[in-house]
Amino acid sequence: MGPEEQALADAWAAVRAQLRKSAGARVFDQWLRPMVLLGAGERAGSVRLGLPSDFMTSWVAQHYEDRLAMAFRDSLPGFSGLSVETCDTRRAQAVVALKPVAEAPGPSPVHHDPFDPRFTFDRFVVGESNRLALNAAQAIAAPGVPRYSPLFLHSATGLGKTHLMHAIGHAFRASHPDASIVTMSAEKFMFEFVSAMRARDTLSFKARLRSADLLMIDDIQFIAGKEATQEEFFHTVNEVIGAGKRLVISADRSPHDLEGVESRILSRLGYGLVASIQPPEPELRRAILDAKLAELGDAGVPEDVVELLATRIGGNVRELEGALNRLVAYALLTDQRIDMDFAEKTLADVLRGVQRKITIDDIQKAVAAHFSLRTTDLLSARRARAVARPRQIAMYLAKRMTLRSLPEIGRKFGGRDHSTVIHAVRRIEELRGSDSDLDGDVRALIRQLEG
Repeated sequence: MGPEEQALADAWAAVRAQLRKSAGARVFDQWLRPMVLLGAGERAGSVRLGLPSDFMTSWVAQHYEDRLAMAFRDSLPGFSGLSVETCDTRRAQAVVALKPVAEAPGPSPVHHDPFDPRFTFDRFVVGESNRLALNAAQAIAAPGVPRYSPLFLHSATGLGKTHLMHAIGHAFRASHPDASIVTMSAEKFMFEFVSAMRARDTLSFKARLRSADLLMIDDIQFIAGKEATQEEFFHTVNEVIGAGKRLVISADRSPHDLEGVESRILSRLGYGLVASIQPPEPELRRAILDAKLAELGDAGVPEDVVELLATRIGGNVRELEGALNRLVAYALLTDQRIDMDFAEKTLADVLRGVQRKITIDDIQKAVAAHFSLRTTDLLSARRARAVARPRQIAMYLAKRMTLRSLPEIGRKFGGRDHSTVIHAVRRIEELRGSDSDLDGDVRALIRQLEG
């Protein structure tokens, strides 16, 4: 081990010892102990640290990056910054341990693609709402002559466009290690083009983009109304498509809904494949949460709380994952057990912000129609199973899909006591795990009400 590597290793040992004291044993063991030193970064004086899961990486970066930087600054002369990334920590430790003492530095890699290591195809959770987009993204990244180009991905924010674009980059680089990949936002395209014009050096800008084997431009809606930028963009698109190269474009709406963009550009963008990503259905939301929970290990999130998140946070994958991260982090920081009350208090603002205006009347009408009953049957004193079970389902949905209190829900069901509502909610939660027909009825009602 050379002197620089030894200094870095010594600094890391000092940083760990300092964190063990300042963070406390519980936080250190849960979040900081699994972190490993990956080595020096590309920038002089920078340090790379690794953690075994995306969630841990996000949490440590959010809560401890500044503290880590301060500790390194005290222990490592010339320290200039750090990065925290997700990796296979066991393999990383082995590589560091086996590194030869007299190893000469190898050549820098030719490619420095800006693709997030977390955003790969195998980490993209698929459902009916995003299956076409995933299949299209995998196809355009596959080896061989592309079956279509361009690929136009569109969706509202937070539904997975960025994940798929990074995944395309990762997959294409793996199968085409020497290929030229250029990826940028539409705003960066516009800025670089204007800068090139001012410097009277547009030729190098044009050559770099038009020679790319894979060109990806994100958020194309931002070139709306920019005539000079649109002119250059049109010619770039033509050159890339005409050369048989791969072109991926994303936007927050379909090509024909882009206002302020020239029709000839829209025509070219619609020439290939247009794939939309819709808001996730309840089944996909649950699958996304299950995937995140698998990364966390034993996070202590009970089934009813997972179902609450999947049911109430419906429109945005980013918000869904953020709510779960927040719940687990708050429970750890406050040393509390996660249960329904804790979840509703911790996420009160999130639940209010995403709550659709679904009323108890809406739920009663939907449940009555689904089971071929009258709404008045759900409010009556009848205890026949054909009425009692739909009534319990309606109470369960009222608790999960509205912000009404238990007494308010009870009053809306013929003046029943809040304890009756609690019993109904718990009973339906139990039956959903054992009765597939009932679970299917509940899922169908949720989809109908959210639609």
